[in-house]
Amino acid sequence: MPTRLRTIGLSILLSLVWVAPALAASADVARVQNFLQNAIQILVTLAGLLAAGFFVMGGIGYITSSGNPERLEGSKRTIIYSGLGLAIAIGAFVLSNAISELASTAFTK
Repeated sequence: MPTRLRTIGLSILLSLVWVAPALAASADVARVQNFLQNAIQILVTLAGLLAAGFFVMGGIGYITSSGNPERLEGSKRTIIYSGLGLAIAIGAFVLSNAISELASTAFTK
C-alpha cells in the first residue's frame, strides 16, 4: 500500500514539474481593467441592495420585538452586521478604484 501511494505521489509531482509552459497572449490592459471595474461595481451594487434589505428586516424585527430580549438582540445584530458588510463592500469599491487609477497611470507611462 505505501508503494502505491508513493507511485501516485511521484506521478502527481512529475506531472506538475514537467508541464509545458502556457504563454499568455498579450492582453489589452484597458479591457481587463474595464471588465474588473464593471464586475466590482455590480458586486458592490448587489451588496448594497442586500444590506438595505437586511437593514429593513432588522428594523422591522426591532420594532416588532415587543420587548422580547432575544428578538431584540437578534435584530440589533442584523442591523450591525449589515452595516459592517456594507462598509466592507464600499471600502472594497473605493480601494479597487484607487488601485485601478494607480494601475492606469503606471501602464500609460
